Amino acid sequence: MKNEELQHWLEHTEQLIQELLEDGTNDEVYHTIEHHFASSNFDTLEKAAIAAFKLGLDVEEPEEAELENGAKIFAFDIVTEQMLDVKILKQETEKMYELAQQCQVDYDGWGTYFEE
Repeated sequence: MKNEELQHWLEHTEQLIQELLEDGTNDEVYHTIEHHFASSNFDTLEKAAIAAFKLGLDVEEPEEAELENGAKIFAFDIVTEQMLDVKILKQETEKMYELAQQCQVDYDGWGTYFEE
């Protein structure tokens, strides 16, 4: 049985796709999907980025960010190109979530851009 956090991200995937389609994004083109990963420990995050790269994934350079409370956090994105297909994106989300769990970093969902 899937845990509650993964279930949250799968529901988020359904909702985000529905909202994009309702807003009129072009569902006949590939969308750039950015899966977000974060950790307060740079070394742990860097190891996760390297693991993802070794899997052949398109990994963006890790960056440092500051949270609203002033705490430092490190983050990177894994970028894919996908159609807005619920089944495909749920499978991809599950894969990314599992990668984050294996690497002991946080998975923070995904986003994309509106396509004309």
